[in-house]
Order: sequence, then C-alpha cells, then structure tokens
Amino acid sequence: MALLEVKNVKKHFGSEYILNGVSLDVQKGEVVVILGPSGCGKSTLLRCINGLEMIEDGEILLDGNKISGMKKDMHLVRQKIGMVFQSYDLFPHMTVLKNILLGPMKAQKRDRAEVEKEAMQWLARVGLEDKANVYPRTLSGGQKQRVAIVRALCMHPEIMLFDEVTAALDPEMVREVLDVMVDLAKSGSTMLIVTHQMEFARAVADRIVFIDEGNIVEEASPDDFFTSPKTDRAKKFLDAFRFDKVREGEK
Repeated sequence: MALLEVKNVKKHFGSEYILNGVSLDVQKGEVVVILGPSGCGKSTLLRCINGLEMIEDGEILLDGNKISGMKKDMHLVRQKIGMVFQSYDLFPHMTVLKNILLGPMKAQKRDRAEVEKEAMQWLARVGLEDKANVYPRTLSGGQKQRVAIVRALCMHPEIMLFDEVTAALDPEMVREVLDVMVDLAKSGSTMLIVTHQMEFARAVADRIVFIDEGNIVEEASPDDFFTSPKTDRAKKFLDAFRFDKVREGEK
C-alpha cells in the first residue's frame, strides 16, 4: 500500500477545472518531482493534499485512511504532512528557535527540552546553528527557507511537500536550499516536490510526474523523462529550457 494515494481528484475554481481527475501514488521513502508549466495545477495539487483546498471529486488517502473532506481532525493530519511554501511564513516577532518550537510544543504537547535539542541538531545540519536566537528579518531568503524546512521536519511528518521553495531566491541561495533537500532525499525522506529547477529534479527524483492543464500527461524515471520524453507536450516543455550555442568563438 502506498503511503499517499491521490485518486481521480478534481478541483475547479468557478467553471475552470484546475485538476481534472488526477491519480497519483507515492511510496514510503520515494521522492516524486512534479513538473509542468505555470498554472497547470501543480501547486493546487499539493494544497489539496494538505487540506488547504477542498476537492470537488475523488479522494486522497494517507496510510490507507481517507483524509480528503476532513474538517474536524485535519489539524492532526497536517502534523503528518509537512509543507514548505515559497513564502517562508516565519513569525517575524519570534526568534528562529521559537518559530521551530511552536508547532511541536503547542500542537503535539512535546517537552520543550526534547524539541529544542532536536531543533538545534537540525539547525546544525543545515548550517544555521548560530542563528537560533536571531529574528527572521536578519536572515537571507535562503536561510529563511532552511529554517522553514527545519520547522516542518521537527513535526516528524510522514511526507514532506515542497511548493516551489526556491522560486523567490537568488541563484546562490537556491543552492543552499536544494542541498538541504538533496540530503533529505539521501536519508530516505518521502517527498513530493514542485519545482522548475530541472537539474535538481533530475538529480533528486525517483520519479518525474509531468502535469499540463490539470492532467498527468507523463510519468517516467528522471533519465527517461529528460532524455526521451514520450509525449509531444513534454518535449515542448523541455525544449523551453534548451538553447543552441550562439557564439562559436571570438572574431
């Protein structure tokens, strides 16, 4: 049984269908990267999985239990599904450490000393141990995103959702964040990642899922998808990231 099961999920805003019968399984320990053009439904799919958007049809299961349509206990489900957005969403009036401790202590009623020890270990792993007692306004974008990842991990989620977490970052900051995600993949974390970083997707994914106009158009291994995509739509998408050499040498 898959850890996460998305079955024929449909989502529309008004008369426009954003997801048109999407079905997807994610196995425990698997890294699935979702690619596709802007507006194709990638981020909406993640928000539906995490209960931030309600679906019109289909169902979503975690550990074999239906979680779509839940209202009363959705806050408990979200503890199992970590989500990191591109906007960080750190509380500006709290230090880095307090941002991380809030969820485990308030929602999970865990002991402060235990959570603080774990938080400091994670901050050390992502190179931010010395930033524990500073406020988010003093951090770079890449540092804020790494803190957001640590905050999600300290909730002990069963699966991590990443929604374009590098979209607003400068190139050097992008690498800071992607290196953390690569380490998570190596450690066996289950992840569902939406990204436009093609080289990263090829390096980290066990499977590529390509979405267009609310439908899964193609699924393949990274090597197969990037070297020999089967659909014309996927080929056109990948061609947008390729450029022929212009200059052959100095004149």
